[in-house]
Amino acid sequence: MSGAIKPIPKAIELAKQTQNSKPETNNWYASWFDTPYYHILYKERNYREAQIFMDNLTHYLNLPEKAKVLDLACGKGRHSIYLNQLGYDVTGADLSENSIAEANKNANETLRFVVHDKREPFQDKFDAIFNLFTSFGYFEKEEDNLKTLIAIKESLSEYGFAVIDFMNSQNVIENLIPEEIKEVDGITFHIKRYLLDGFVAKEIDFETEGKKFHFTEKVRAYVLEDFQSMMNESGIYLLDTFGDYKLKKFHKNTSERLI
Repeated sequence: MSGAIKPIPKAIELAKQTQNSKPETNNWYASWFDTPYYHILYKERNYREAQIFMDNLTHYLNLPEKAKVLDLACGKGRHSIYLNQLGYDVTGADLSENSIAEANKNANETLRFVVHDKREPFQDKFDAIFNLFTSFGYFEKEEDNLKTLIAIKESLSEYGFAVIDFMNSQNVIENLIPEEIKEVDGITFHIKRYLLDGFVAKEIDFETEGKKFHFTEKVRAYVLEDFQSMMNESGIYLLDTFGDYKLKKFHKNTSERLI
């Protein structure tokens, strides 16, 4: 790795965080995403909005009928299923064995699910690869995030497109809610958010069935310039950027997303 990628964007460097965090375990995503509590906490996500997003994306990309699509970090496969309903040949891939086991209940001849580390390329080539809902930037080592981009590129067909749907870090940081309590399905989740070493971190504490749980989510606070650097290093051409699921223009200060 050439070191062209900034370890932390300047805008984030200026934001001071003074909160002490609890010890972080390795590969938080491997343990947290494999629990039922992750899906409970986020069950209220707007999936209809996500479907509209995919309608807009597939129309914009003008994907051919029965195009081969990879849903990378697919979770339980809800969006893979929708893409399949649109007529595409879909592979859903995720590191979570539990999520893939659940997703596989919906498999058919043109919809399959596999346990897969996104840092590794596929032997198959895809017309489109979707990495949705901030499923990028989890790794502690920046070279692993770069490997993910390279693996995406190597898994595309000659005329394939990849779409990364990421948070707009600058907007997230400026509007960060330090503490929040959410009750879902009888479980009270205590959530803390802060900046730590170039990551947006979220601590999640809750108690259920007489047991206390603690998980931490950490996502690198990449901004557009960071993606441009990584894409240049990976030999990827950046075709376009959007700021929301309606594919409106990206504005770094106000956009909800960085697509």
